[in-house]
Amino acid sequence: MRTNVNSHSYYVTATRGLVGLVDDELRQLGARVTRVEPAGVRVRGPLHFGYRVCLWSRCASRVILHLHDFKVEKTDDLYDAALAFPWEDHVAPAGTIAVDVTAQGEVVTHSRFAAQRIKDGVVDRMRDRFGTRPSVDLDEPDLRIVAYVRGRGCSLGIDLSGTSLHRRGWRGEQGGAPLKETLAAGMLIRGQWAERAARGEPLLDPVCGAGTLVIEAACIAMDRAPALARGRFGFTQWKGHDVAAWTELLAEAKERARVGESGVVPTILGYDADETAIARARANAAAAGVAKAVQVSRASIRDVQPPQGPGLFVANPPYGARMGTEAQVRMVFDELATLMHGPCAGWHAELIVAEATPLALLGLPHADAAAVDNGPIPCRLLSGETGRPSAGEGEAAPAAAIDESPFAGRLRKNLARLGTWARNFGVSCYRIYDDEIPSFRAIVDRYGDAVHLQEYQAPRNVDPQVAEARLTVMIDATARELGVDRRKIFVKRRRPQTRGTQYGQFDARGEEFAVREGEATFLVNLTDYLDTGLFLDHRALRRLLAQLVTERGGAPRLLNLFSYTGAFSVVAARAGARTTSIDLSNTYLAWAERNFAANGLDVRRHAFVRADCTRWLSESEQRWDLIVLDPPSYSASKSMSSNFEIQRDHVALVKQCLQRLAPGGTLLFSTNKRGFVLDAEALPELRDITATTLDPDVRRIPPPHLCWRADRA
Repeated sequence: MRTNVNSHSYYVTATRGLVGLVDDELRQLGARVTRVEPAGVRVRGPLHFGYRVCLWSRCASRVILHLHDFKVEKTDDLYDAALAFPWEDHVAPAGTIAVDVTAQGEVVTHSRFAAQRIKDGVVDRMRDRFGTRPSVDLDEPDLRIVAYVRGRGCSLGIDLSGTSLHRRGWRGEQGGAPLKETLAAGMLIRGQWAERAARGEPLLDPVCGAGTLVIEAACIAMDRAPALARGRFGFTQWKGHDVAAWTELLAEAKERARVGESGVVPTILGYDADETAIARARANAAAAGVAKAVQVSRASIRDVQPPQGPGLFVANPPYGARMGTEAQVRMVFDELATLMHGPCAGWHAELIVAEATPLALLGLPHADAAAVDNGPIPCRLLSGETGRPSAGEGEAAPAAAIDESPFAGRLRKNLARLGTWARNFGVSCYRIYDDEIPSFRAIVDRYGDAVHLQEYQAPRNVDPQVAEARLTVMIDATARELGVDRRKIFVKRRRPQTRGTQYGQFDARGEEFAVREGEATFLVNLTDYLDTGLFLDHRALRRLLAQLVTERGGAPRLLNLFSYTGAFSVVAARAGARTTSIDLSNTYLAWAERNFAANGLDVRRHAFVRADCTRWLSESEQRWDLIVLDPPSYSASKSMSSNFEIQRDHVALVKQCLQRLAPGGTLLFSTNKRGFVLDAEALPELRDITATTLDPDVRRIPPPHLCWRADRA
């Protein structure tokens, strides 16, 4: 195969909000940019250009080398095209592969199915020709094949980066919801840090966490390639790899880093109140080769002493990825604003904050803030000069201007209706308010003596100051009417979700406390995620499951798929079942084991399995007396061969479960997806039991979940 041809076609991907910066980078790296698209840039260049992008791009996510295009008139065309393509030019017969597919075609819409068919074509070709076949390695394959199915066409390529380029190779242990390195670099480029560093201006990050921003800043100031510390790329084991070209590029990058390290580096300061975060930052800086260029110290925001300016003020506020308690949010943002507009007046500021945060508190323009994604968290990039109020933005609207009586009155009414019911049934966690008044869009859930308040994000045409005042009113009314300590009201903001998006992590405190539901105990966390670890709307369904276990007697076998924190497994185990909980998240499985321990259940008698539920089902031959199927509406993970969408995939998944039922077995299938429509023609065995699975606190139209039952004769 000829690898050093004059020109290859590449698709360089980028996260939302960074495509324009990647376009600029590619031009600086010598590309002839052919087309800028919403998720990336299409360019042409020689092979060593693709290597250069992998090594030097600070903002790109992946570099896809285009191989082949073909038509898709029927699903078998995927297999046939993969079977006909000369993969032996790219991977050894006994090597490893992974196939990533994005499918939005007219004929093929199922990404997992498309990945499977392409993989089958690859391995069958190799087996036919060499008597052996590549195996699948989803984490570090020798060749990562990428396919995009659009309309009636499919484009095949290979991922030269291997894993996302934000993985620089230096990050060790990290805190919760870390800032991606590509986003940090984007903030610094937006703030013209390279030019400021050349002038000797300082950089300050008062909430540096694990040090991502200060380390990226040092790499830019020292002319250090962002991927210099990476030991592996997607082309490392590729048969078309030009070792000589890569060796030359790497030597050049190392020489530039040596020269940069010996030069004058401006002051780069990072502070954090958490000693553990500072230790991580120092370790990361050492691993990145910039330990001498950055100074990180423990200090609270109010104790930070900035150097003589002007300079660049950067921050990823620790409460920017969650709401936490209202008092904490305001304290952190007020301290940031005081530092930014006081001692750092006259500096330029670049901040990244989640959409869920009160942007107006920072005193920077936010009407035109750039939208970006930090992993699953939708964020905003704020830019501006410090030391003066943002144009057109004054003090926040007074809460007194908001009439709280409709909201407070509804809380009183609902509490009177539900309080007696909750006490009679031993329920300490229940929903008190569910988006019932248009001007007060929120969900209020009680968890013992604490409250979880989820506010729906206001539309963009609502004045942010009015929205903040309304939130303050809701917090005040909730504390007063429910008689709870204001410090125990945990507030999060729900944003409108588009197709394929998921709520991510809000914090990483790991603070759990026990709540009661009848005789069962569950551990909940009100700070770290939008979901708390216990789905309140499934309470009645948990009772039904316990009843089914008791009716069967003995020790029936329960399979809990997409088990989350194991609440269904706990109630079944308490009733005498032998349970198997399947989930792809180690975090949730560990949480499930803690729930078992909290109930005095011996975890050794039950199974907790980390696996892709759909793949696990297809490989298992075991039969089950009871199966609980409560999948997410959407799921995507690097450990899955493709994404999962409940509306698209439910028929195949439910049929797999029905095949695994033992005689006399029962399947309970539930979904929380809004607008979900069951394919009743394909699944005639299922009967709707939604009405019987809704307790008084969650009984509304439309219901919070839909539920079906199937019994095998």
